[in-house]
Amino acid sequence: MFENLTERLERSFKLLKGEGRITEINVAETLKEVRRALLDADVNFKVAKSFCDTVRQKALGQKILIAVQPGQMMIKIVHDELALLMGGANEDINIKGNPSVILISGLQGSGKTTFAGKLALHLGQKRGKSPLLVAGDVYRPAAIEQLKVLGQQINVPVYTEEGNKDPVRISKAAVKEAKRVGYDLVIIDTAGRLAIDQQMMDEIESIKKALDPHETLFVVDAMTGQDAVNTAREFNERLDFDGVVLTKLDGDTRGGAALSIRTVVNKPIKFISAGEKLEAIELFHPARMADRILGMGDIVSLVEKAQEQFDADEARKIHRKIAKNQFNLDDFVKQIQQIKKMGNIKDLAGMIPGMGKAMKNLDIDDDAFRGIEAIIGSMTPYEREEPGIINGSRRKRIASGSGTTVQEVNQLLRQFDETKKMMKRISGGKNMMRMMSGMKGMRR
Repeated sequence: MFENLTERLERSFKLLKGEGRITEINVAETLKEVRRALLDADVNFKVAKSFCDTVRQKALGQKILIAVQPGQMMIKIVHDELALLMGGANEDINIKGNPSVILISGLQGSGKTTFAGKLALHLGQKRGKSPLLVAGDVYRPAAIEQLKVLGQQINVPVYTEEGNKDPVRISKAAVKEAKRVGYDLVIIDTAGRLAIDQQMMDEIESIKKALDPHETLFVVDAMTGQDAVNTAREFNERLDFDGVVLTKLDGDTRGGAALSIRTVVNKPIKFISAGEKLEAIELFHPARMADRILGMGDIVSLVEKAQEQFDADEARKIHRKIAKNQFNLDDFVKQIQQIKKMGNIKDLAGMIPGMGKAMKNLDIDDDAFRGIEAIIGSMTPYEREEPGIINGSRRKRIASGSGTTVQEVNQLLRQFDETKKMMKRISGGKNMMRMMSGMKGMRR
């Protein structure tokens, strides 16, 4: 989401390249470009001005070490101020009640219902919670059905009362049911509108007063830019919510909401979400987001994602197979499937320092591995175990069965052979990136 802002900031820092020291003149020139970059990214005007004023004061008062160039010092100051702008430190969600009650609010189309499912999965897997989802949107039948489908996908029960049009009564009954059955987390999805109206605000306010939830979250579509900030302000005035959730960060957005919303409503961003995958939810870390904005990558988040998906016992088995030269195509496709669970491939690559810019113009989406999986799926168990036996006639059959060409089958087998050799020599992180870089030529 921050590609354009990252490029503009990089260009502004180049104004200091080769300068021997920081002066009022070169700082002013640099910050003029930084301010323009922020405004073009749809950052609130007052926020952008205040940010640049603070950076200017800190830059001019900074003693430059001999070993540090002015441009590097400016990047450090901007990074630290960006992190402070977005909250400084991450703030956790309050789930100390029994049951803990979380109220989800926001406009229609912001991604509330999907986020409710993601949050239930996240807190169930990461915190050991036993969640109950509550269908509190009594106006849109599709919302109830969507929540039921999400519940089935993540194996979480959904509380509904067909025909009951009172969301306050439904929410109270759901909490009572959770206590009776033993669920220790209740997540309530509420109704939204295409725009703020009095009835919606009265309703969500009534639910909050009736339940006194442990956490009230405001979900907002980051693609709406300054509208997201204005909506957050209005919701906060009525609900005094506890935290913000930014959704659709994978879209073509300029990122201004992420940089403005904390300052405008004085409430922390607690979660960010990108894509439809139910695992695509992250705790918001301001310093890590500042890293991403400045093109520094986010290795910590990448490692955390890998640790969540890669099973230690399975990893040991793979290492043993590699050592014995027994790594086969079944193992290969398992590794691909684990990588896919980590999230969008292009976003993952962008977490590696220096890779975001290199990946910018590459068309890598969630289906990037589909052709490879189809080819391997068209092989017999023996062919996957012993790919060396795959001769010309077998390659034709596999290509026909997978809807690909013989050339693509040949390409995969070459890539597998190269990956197999490489995995004996170097560590897993580079294996993954090498595999991904070779996939872009495959049919999607």
